[in-house]
Amino acid sequence: MTLIVSDLCVDHGAIRAINRVSFRVEQGQLAAVIGANGAGKTTLLRSLSGLGHAASGHATWHDHNLLHAKPEKLVRYGVSHVCEGKSVIPELTVEENLNLGALWRKDAKEAKATRENILETFPRLGERLSQLADTLSGGERQMLAIGRALMSKPQLLLLDEPSLGLAPLVIAQIFQNIRELTDEMGLTVVLVEQNAMSALEIADIGIVLNLGRVAATNSAQQLIADPQVRAAYLGY
Repeated sequence: MTLIVSDLCVDHGAIRAINRVSFRVEQGQLAAVIGANGAGKTTLLRSLSGLGHAASGHATWHDHNLLHAKPEKLVRYGVSHVCEGKSVIPELTVEENLNLGALWRKDAKEAKATRENILETFPRLGERLSQLADTLSGGERQMLAIGRALMSKPQLLLLDEPSLGLAPLVIAQIFQNIRELTDEMGLTVVLVEQNAMSALEIADIGIVLNLGRVAATNSAQQLIADPQVRAAYLGY
């Protein structure tokens, strides 16, 4: 299964936010999408998860057309999207948030096994199952957001700025978890990040966006080694 994006264009009113973007992510790869504020990173993810409307182009996952489909339909295709700071319901407990992620699954025993695996990856969630999500720290809420997305048993996981507002040590833990989940579950992951170096360090491939266009794409290690990329996006 491969994520293939071809000549994708997305407009915000009169502004072309995404302009003829093309790339592919193979099954089991972690792709980091980096770029400055306003580069179009979040818009890209929203168009792939059914939350945004594409003007033209193509995006397919396992022969499914991702563009213009409803988000709940894409979940059944194995696509989950963790939005920036908005992917938990604060009024529900940790347990209720996790269960919500498995609503469409018919095999309760399988869903329970998935939850046990998530709690092994994020043991702090297991310690706080009865707590309201609103009482969690920023890092714990991000763990819960990822955990809830995993409860739907995705094959393609779209992550938008999981490090936003978190302390450096928490960021390192979250990124380590993302890499481990990619490897252990065979997930395909598209990770949008402002924290470019941390994202590239755990990624297989990198996609650099600049003003809605792909400025560079390569293996993550080659992008880290590229002097132009380092100077423009990695700060050294």
